[in-house]
Amino acid sequence: MEKRELTLPDGRHVEVLIAGKKSSDAIVFHHGTPGSAQTWKHWLPAAESEGAYAISFSRPGYGLSARHKGRRVIDNSLDLKNILGQLGIERIVSIGWSGGGPHALADTTLSQSLAAISIAGVGAYGVSDLDFLEGMGEENHIEFGAAIKGEEAIDQWMQENAGGTANVTGDQLIEALGGLIGDADKRSLTPEVAMSVAEDFRHALSLGYFGWLDDDLAFVEHWGFDITAIKQPVELWQGDEDFMVPHAHGKWLASKIPTSRLIFEPGEGHISLGENKKSAIIMSALQYFN
Repeated sequence: MEKRELTLPDGRHVEVLIAGKKSSDAIVFHHGTPGSAQTWKHWLPAAESEGAYAISFSRPGYGLSARHKGRRVIDNSLDLKNILGQLGIERIVSIGWSGGGPHALADTTLSQSLAAISIAGVGAYGVSDLDFLEGMGEENHIEFGAAIKGEEAIDQWMQENAGGTANVTGDQLIEALGGLIGDADKRSLTPEVAMSVAEDFRHALSLGYFGWLDDDLAFVEHWGFDITAIKQPVELWQGDEDFMVPHAHGKWLASKIPTSRLIFEPGEGHISLGENKKSAIIMSALQYFN
């Protein structure tokens, strides 16, 4: 696995992880909120072992990627378009977990897109037929309640709360996540997995919390593209024990995206879904290149 730092046309730098033999076809992984390219450090080698060329990158403000203040969800795909050009990639299947879900869907606006896979991906805020916060843990109610009020309020929340996540250890993770995880997720957070997730959180916030802040603001605004106009195949993977992104979000997305298929996994939570279905999701992504 190789780590690179690429420069975008506006001078911003972006942190990229790459695995596999160079190819014009690639699986692109979008991390959650908060997160970084390193979220996928076990997925990239797994994809490589199946013969895939795979990349992940840290969204602006996370890890070593420079901030893009005021970004929308669609803006991340514009960054990706440039990354693909620099790497010589012509066809992609995008996979996004949690907060990465909308960003994977946004990639369908790119000419390189073959398909998108959303793993416990968040739905849109402010629509009449989805209660964005219903079923989420109390911590999300407070966090997104601040984001809804605007940048000043969410910045204050970050100042008061992001430090704990920026310094969390694997031993502290289950307690730190509190009501955002249920029994399924707690079972999946073995010492090894918990250590890996905590390492990713620390790296994601190593230079500050602005990637997280900008994600939250982007999620409560219009994403910048129309999901009802998506033409590529979309897979929506969702568990029923998810208190970060409840399954109502997956059902809402399925009702709006005409090309979507909802893959409902009873007994899975927000973290366990990806941990337990990693191989199946990677193999599903690979089929779109045939």
